[in-house]
Parts: sequence; structure tokens; C-alpha cells
Amino acid sequence: MSEKESKAKEMHQVELMIGQILRIGVIVSATVIALGIILMLIKGNGGYPNGVQPTGFRSIFTGVLALRPFAVIMLGLFLLILTPTLRVAVSIYAFAVEKDHLYVWITTVVLIILIVASIIGYFGS
Repeated sequence: MSEKESKAKEMHQVELMIGQILRIGVIVSATVIALGIILMLIKGNGGYPNGVQPTGFRSIFTGVLALRPFAVIMLGLFLLILTPTLRVAVSIYAFAVEKDHLYVWITTVVLIILIVASIIGYFGS
């Protein structure tokens, strides 16, 4: 097997992995959101007083441990947001394997922008 064929096979594996990450991320987040909705239907409320909702990681995870429906839904939404960010991170590896340095840098900048925007959004609210 030549080096070119080996690299093509490895890239195909990376593309399959990226597809699986997206698929699994969406399925897991949809399942968590559905569980939160089912909990809400069973309990009859979101688990928090009106106007109060978990906004930080600690309050979301504490709410999930207490089986508060709104916190479970928020966890599902967090996982849904995390899925494409993880895909960008894996893409950096894929471009590095291809030795496509320009796209490694571009994708790294995109990942940094996503992380900074998430941090600003978290602390800005």
C-alpha cells in the first residue's frame, strides 16, 4: 500500500469519525431533551419557580442530579451546542493528517472564536 493510499484510508476513517461524532451528539442531546420533557410532563412543572432557571454549569448539573426537568433540558441543549464545537476540534486533526497547514490554522482560529464566544456568552449573561 502506497503512502498516498494509506493517507486516503486514514482520511476516510477521520471523516467517518466526524460523521459519528455529529450523529451521536445529536442523538444523545435529543434523548436528554426528550427525557427532560417527559420529566416535565410527569412532574407537571419545570422544577423551578417562575422566572428562575439554571444558567451556570454548576446549577445545571445540580438540577440534573435532582431530576429537575428544566435542568435536564438545558443539559441537552448544552450537549447540542457542544457537538459542532467538537467537530471543529476533530477537523483540526484531520487537516493536520493531510498536512494542510493553512486549514489547520483557519480551523484553529474558528475553534478559538467558538470557545471565546462561549465564554463571553456564559459570563455576559
